[in-house]
Parts: sequence; structure tokens; C-alpha cells
Amino acid sequence: MTESYEGLVLMGLIHPMAFPKCISGEGPIVETLRTIAEDDFFSAVEVRRSLSHEVRDEVARVIRESSLEPIVAGQPPLLIGKLNLNALSETERASAVADVKASINEAYAIGARIVAVLSGPDPGENEREAALGALARSLTEACEYAREKSGGADPVHISLETFDTDVDKKCLVGPTDMAAKLIARVKESVGNVGLTVDLSHLPLLHETAEQMLVGAKDHLIHVHIGNAFTALESDPAYGDQHPRFGYPGSLNGLPELVAFLRVLRQIGYFTAKVPTRKPVISFEIKPTPGEDSALIIAGAKRVFKEAWATA
Repeated sequence: MTESYEGLVLMGLIHPMAFPKCISGEGPIVETLRTIAEDDFFSAVEVRRSLSHEVRDEVARVIRESSLEPIVAGQPPLLIGKLNLNALSETERASAVADVKASINEAYAIGARIVAVLSGPDPGENEREAALGALARSLTEACEYAREKSGGADPVHISLETFDTDVDKKCLVGPTDMAAKLIARVKESVGNVGLTVDLSHLPLLHETAEQMLVGAKDHLIHVHIGNAFTALESDPAYGDQHPRFGYPGSLNGLPELVAFLRVLRQIGYFTAKVPTRKPVISFEIKPTPGEDSALIIAGAKRVFKEAWATA
């Protein structure tokens, strides 16, 4: 592309994936966040909620002083807690909604405009429609809570991320066409909801860039880019582990990223009205055992710059 990405998008990094010692909400959160904040390539960062109010306040300070655009990653606490937004048990569903509400509270505390979430497991064909109904209720309740917390201002948006259905996470949502229909259904009641899509999940969902991005475009408010690996189940990168670009035998590299960026441009994502001050593209990359976070981050930036220039 001839235009600079800096004028069109905010480049982000998913902090608890790049620094997996922080994925539980504890660990060297502030120290590692500072390394992102001090790197002017990044204008956005995605953080999971901290278990400590003191750490949360420090996170907010770093974000505020560095002018980063924050997004709250609500997926890790849902996954770690085995919480299910589409549970047919009302008690289980309510527990998952309560967790998302805690992430919404974090968003208001640190100045985030989006909380990203994911569906629970696919219960199978016989219960799938009922589970979609439960998920719609959960998303609506979370959006209504975010509106109540906003005090009349533009509320935090809930963004549902699509995940694989048959490889690793085996989530209900799932295929892009299903996700788009679900969000359209939720939008009949609330407006502060949208979709997150991820290049990493594209091959796991057996979709093309056109299928994913054109299918999501009416609801797309947030984008991840990364890699996937499915060649060997015993490999630490197998499934939804987001290995670095260039990982041997992996599924996404420069050509796939170029194609993804081209379709993002075609659907108008770079000029779309989104909750963040500009559209966000965040790296979702995770070091495999023995790899260095700083090095895989540097590598991802190089791949992106080449892909953008080529696209």
C-alpha cells in the first residue's frame, strides 16, 4: 500500500500472549507493559484485567502517560476459568456474564473502549440453537451493563471473537456467517457490540480471507493477526497457540498476511467507524518454549512492514 499504516490504523500487541507469564493476571505485568509503551511502533495494547487494584492503577498510568489505546482482553479469564457464555445452565451462564462484567469494570478503569470475549464450547448439533440463544442473552446483558456503567457517555463495546470449532478451543462461534447472524440478532436490542476476527484463526476455521472479512464487515470493530500450526499435535505450537511468523510448518506467513490486509482494505476497515480512535490491528503472537518475547515481537513488526508495503 502506498499510504502509511500509521495514518490509517493503530498497531497493537496482545500483552498476555506476547508475555505469557502475565496471562493469569499476575506476574511482571507493569514491567512488560512498559516495553510495549516505550516502543513507538505500537499505538494500542490489549491487556487482561489485573488481579490487583494496585497493578491495575499502574497499568492505567502507563497507558495514560504513553498515549496507548487500550483494549481489554476478556478471553483469558473466561478460558482459564472454564466459563461459558453459552451455557444452558443458567447458573453457569450467569457466572460467565459476571466475569465479563468484571472485565468491563477494568475497561472503564483504564480507559478502554472494547472488551473482547469468546463463546463457550460447541455443545453439538442438538443443542447448538439453544446455546446460540444463551450466548445472545449473555452478550446483550454484558452490553446493557456497559451502557449502565457509562453514565450516559458512549459505552464500552463488547466484541465477540470467532474461534475454531474442531481443532483446539472447539468453540460454538465459530464460523463467520454464524457470528455475523448472531451479532445482527444482538443488535436488535443493543448497539455496543461487534466482532473480532483473527488471521490466526482463519485456517483453523477452514475459511478464506474473503469469507472471513467480507462476512464480518458489517460488524467488524477489531482485528488480530498471527499464525497457526496444525502439522503435529505433539508440537508446542499446535492448535490455537499463535506461534511466531516463520515458525517451521506453520500456516500463515507473508503471502497470507498480504492477502488479509488487501481484503481488509477492500471492505473499508481502515476507514470504518469503530469504538477506538482508529481501527486496531493487533499482533497475537506467543513464544514457544525457549523463544524470546522481544525477538518474536521484533520479527512480527518486520513481517508486517513488508506485508503492508506489498499489499
